[in-house]
Amino acid sequence: ITVPVADPSAWATAMNNLGIVPMGLTGQQLSFDPNLGIITPINPMMAGISLVPPHPVAAELPVIKEIIHCKSCTLFPQNPNLPPPSTRERPPGCKTVFVGGLPENATEEIIKEVFDQCGEIVAIRKSKKNFCHIRFSEEFMVDKALYLSGYRMRIGSSTDKKDSGRIHVDFAQARDDLYEWECKQRLLAREERHRRKIQEDRLRPPSPPPIMHYSEHEAALLAEKLKEDNKFSEATAVLFTWIDRGEVNRRSANHFYSMIQSANSHVRRLMNEKAQHEEEMELAKEHFKNSLLAILTQFEQITAVFTAATRQKAWDHFSKAQRKNIDIWRKQCEELRNAQNEEIMGIRREEEMEMSDEDLEENPCKKMRMEDTVLSAQTCALREENDSLRWQLDAYRNEVELLKKEQGKMYRTEEDHTQEQQLHFLQQTMQNMQQQLLRLQEELKGKELELEQARDEQHYLEGEVLSLREKVGQTSWSYCQIICISICIIVLFEVRGNICSFTSLLCCLYLHTGIISTFLHVHPFGANIEYLWSYIQRLDTKISASELERLMVRLPNMFKQEFSGVGATLEKRWKFCGFEALKTV
Repeated sequence: ITVPVADPSAWATAMNNLGIVPMGLTGQQLSFDPNLGIITPINPMMAGISLVPPHPVAAELPVIKEIIHCKSCTLFPQNPNLPPPSTRERPPGCKTVFVGGLPENATEEIIKEVFDQCGEIVAIRKSKKNFCHIRFSEEFMVDKALYLSGYRMRIGSSTDKKDSGRIHVDFAQARDDLYEWECKQRLLAREERHRRKIQEDRLRPPSPPPIMHYSEHEAALLAEKLKEDNKFSEATAVLFTWIDRGEVNRRSANHFYSMIQSANSHVRRLMNEKAQHEEEMELAKEHFKNSLLAILTQFEQITAVFTAATRQKAWDHFSKAQRKNIDIWRKQCEELRNAQNEEIMGIRREEEMEMSDEDLEENPCKKMRMEDTVLSAQTCALREENDSLRWQLDAYRNEVELLKKEQGKMYRTEEDHTQEQQLHFLQQTMQNMQQQLLRLQEELKGKELELEQARDEQHYLEGEVLSLREKVGQTSWSYCQIICISICIIVLFEVRGNICSFTSLLCCLYLHTGIISTFLHVHPFGANIEYLWSYIQRLDTKISASELERLMVRLPNMFKQEFSGVGATLEKRWKFCGFEALKTV
């Protein structure tokens, strides 16, 4: 879509300030090129262009509008301090705008020249009362036209009131716009229904293949398929459909009879397959039963081991905890063994019932004869007696096991009670010990962290002392440097006072130097070594007068020795001379 622009720079600023991305007919984003004066589709490969929509402009920031020059008129923006012009609610599919406040002398050509920059104009309906309606070809052009709301139009360079007026642009509700929007919505709805139908057709299961019509050729092919095992199911479906359609008549009866006979020939094959599968199932049942019997035998062996372990000659040698574990394991093993035994008995009962059912199903006439004879009655009676005896045997076995359990519980009731009490006491003791151990471990970790921090600080201070000692040995320091270092050492000494082995070294070298300098600076006439040592000894009782004297001798630029008095009153005095070096500098 090409749009002529009279002032490209002004329209470029207007499009940037508008903050609305125009859309084409195909849904593609459009960009305004001020150099070419046209609206072109966005190229994603262009530098600085992104398909991500721009961030919305904050409401507090005023939109900067510039003067727009046209051939016949000039548009002046309104005061930026004034509020923006108000607009009504946008109708759906709006392509028509209302333009009010036009100059009286404004013609349709001037209006078209101004608003033709917003996009292609379809129609202009001008009224005699200084307003008009403009219909554009696209919806986004309306947004560009709304940008001109609030501008003052002046025709030419005239200052007459009839040649100037403040433009007000607003949405207009037109029946043509609403009709086109409804048509577009119906088109989109039809496309959506078509897309859904295609999706449903794609997901719908395929329909069964069509059945061909009957013919002698097709009947011959179907007869061959009926003889094959892998195509039998498909062929029977076709045969059923033909018979259901009524294709059987006098002429085709023989063909259908032969096909039905072929279908019947598969009955023997199916019965053989069924017998084979039943045989495999019987073998699997027998294998399963043998496996269960082997498992039950192993359970009996494990139970015998536990029974031997609970006898008196072996039971006394185990500890209390071991006895309790063995008793628990024995109970679990007996429960599992009983469950396994019941499962095997159930399988045997099911086999017997199946055998009796098979006998009755195979020979119904024999059942009638056996009911009429005494032999059948005796057989039934013996079978019932056998079942009752087996059930009684199971009941006696369960009673014996219960008696054994109760007897064992009677012997070990008191011991178990005392063992439980002792075990409960030991468990509480163990829990307390574990809690104490956890607390000690946490304290140990805290102490180790503190020790590591102290070691790091010690290494750091030792390095600082070594560097300062090297500097003291190489150069003579000024009084200000010594005072600063002394203050730093005092602060470090107060913060890290727990490093006892290192503080004596710091005090001997730097702390004493700072204190001596301060003391001698207060006494301008000097002080003897005894007076100075008596003052320093209040802070450090381990230092001696000779050590102080050696320290001051090592720093001649800071301390000097003078003699005062005559004869017997001759006295050595130390003075501070650090500022003299500064004065010479």
